[in-house]
Amino acid sequence: MSNAKKLNVTPFEIPYAEQDIADLKTRLALTRWPDKETPTDWSQGIPLSYMQEIKEYWQDEYDWPRRVALLNQWDGYMTEINGLDIHFLHVRSKHKEAKPLLLTHGWPGSIVEFQKVLGPLSDPTAHGGSAEDAFHVICPTLPGFGYSGKPAATGWNIQKIAEAWDTLMVGIGYDSYFAQGGDWGSIVTAMIGVQNKGHCQAIHMNMPIAPPDPQKMEDLTELEQGALAAMKFYQDHDSGYSKQQSTRPQTLGYGLVDSPIGQASWIIEKFYQWTDCEGHPENVLSKDELLDNVMMYWLPGTGASSARIYWESFGAGGTSIDKITLPTGCSIFPKEIFKTSKRWAESRFTNLIHFNVLEKGGHFAAAERPETFVDEIQTCFRQVR
Repeated sequence: MSNAKKLNVTPFEIPYAEQDIADLKTRLALTRWPDKETPTDWSQGIPLSYMQEIKEYWQDEYDWPRRVALLNQWDGYMTEINGLDIHFLHVRSKHKEAKPLLLTHGWPGSIVEFQKVLGPLSDPTAHGGSAEDAFHVICPTLPGFGYSGKPAATGWNIQKIAEAWDTLMVGIGYDSYFAQGGDWGSIVTAMIGVQNKGHCQAIHMNMPIAPPDPQKMEDLTELEQGALAAMKFYQDHDSGYSKQQSTRPQTLGYGLVDSPIGQASWIIEKFYQWTDCEGHPENVLSKDELLDNVMMYWLPGTGASSARIYWESFGAGGTSIDKITLPTGCSIFPKEIFKTSKRWAESRFTNLIHFNVLEKGGHFAAAERPETFVDEIQTCFRQVR
């Protein structure tokens, strides 16, 4: 444990307010629908029929009091870092062997993504594992997301978030920890590795950013060819959201914060595109799970504030590819947006201790394939505990 100055931390539960649910249901009932898409697939976005199905379930069957109770089973806290409220989960392990593990989500995810892995990571013996693989899990909510504060001024880019996360870990008593992330969480985790303040001992990512060497493009492996093809598809057909959020997040926010169907469709479409779902998001996640995540945006009204991470970070080193010397693990899921090969990874991560290409899974690995996700983390950090 650290002798550094401790942060002031207060318990926090995700709130439930009847008036918020009444307002949501009124807005759902008054939804003004667009006309039906013209193709017979998802190529223009989320189909009208599926969003109408989501709307009916959300309005008539979704049980937020029950769902929020599940989310609040984990100890939640609020603290202040650099003048901003930061919400985080802190799931302490009962095992003396436990090591601190920082888990960071991305967009359009939230701490909801980690619900199925918090138990196995913190209490592996209750899930058929070994106490030697236990972690104290710290899961913060990114600035502008969920119930963390919404920055009122510019400056909360990836570098500042990475510094804040190190402050968080040391400030709650962990001067030595591991870090893991996907999506923006992967980029934050990598930035912690770049900054290397001496507290983080190793990192693991399920969307590592390690581009190819332009001088070595003539003998591409099958994985590398697939990664480049996926990148081209993303740039041509799947990156409009990113361009909008990195240039005009405020304009976008008026629609997302005002319309629950607008917010839900903006998010759920990515759970179709980026999961290993064989054609439908509910092949991997239930409506309840999809809507639990949407509620982390809808209730606190973070449509604009969460999008600003793109505006803040692109062009400000947010996707830095600086070399990282910390021990690093990479898990490559087949439906990930950006994939890397082992040799590409080794060119950036100079101490690559774990690299594995999985057979199934996508961008939201912890939610889609929780057992695999847990195994990858345990296997990686087992080498440096």
